[in-house]
Amino acid sequence: MLTIGQLAAYAGVTVRAVRHYHQVGLLPEPERDASGYRRYGASAVVSLIKIRTLANAGVPLSQIGRMLEADAATFTEAVQRIDSHLLDEIERLETSRKQIAQLTAGDSLALPPQVVSYLDRLRDIGASKRMVEAERDGWILVAARWPDGVVEWMPSKLAQLDDPQVVRLYRVLSEIFDSDAGGDALLEEAADIMAALAEQAHRSGDVLDDEAQGDLPDLLDALAVETDPRAERLRDLMRERGWSDWTRMERLAEPPA
Repeated sequence: MLTIGQLAAYAGVTVRAVRHYHQVGLLPEPERDASGYRRYGASAVVSLIKIRTLANAGVPLSQIGRMLEADAATFTEAVQRIDSHLLDEIERLETSRKQIAQLTAGDSLALPPQVVSYLDRLRDIGASKRMVEAERDGWILVAARWPDGVVEWMPSKLAQLDDPQVVRLYRVLSEIFDSDAGGDALLEEAADIMAALAEQAHRSGDVLDDEAQGDLPDLLDALAVETDPRAERLRDLMRERGWSDWTRMERLAEPPA
């Protein structure tokens, strides 16, 4: 006959685990002997080893009792269910690992590789860190709205970076964002370039209609203002030039007086 400590050592578990199995009803608790100690026989060792094996395999304690009492067919069915659950859990954990890995991957968080390449190209043409971060956050919103379309747009977006006007715009905006000063002259220059680009897009028909855009332009505008309040002034300057703003790119019937 074994003491609880000997039983635990024999089965490779702790005394605390044995007491817990007693508490939840998995392992019968023997009567105390004349000396006041509980003594365990061979059947208790066998039962404890079975419990430990199932628990180590990931079987919830709440199911172990039924499995120990089940016939062969029922036991096999239960094992298959548990295995299926474990496979689902493994897939969930693998997905979580990939997401965690992305947290150290900078721009690739929530963005397809085509957009990441576009952001790298912005750095190459001289866009500042803050400017690239603002673009990245904007593309996260766009990718959430059009996960497939955003990939299709990237070739044309990359091609636009060969336009000296676009390169100059990003450099001007970078200078504005990186400065604490108001930068009215730079804001005026940025608005001039954006208005010219809006005119080109309007003539070519390369503009999404309101229904397709939904509330995305409003979100992008809000993001721009949250990134730098001077975006409000830039929007006013765009309206002075006959455009509603730089995201929706709607031509106003008449520029404000």
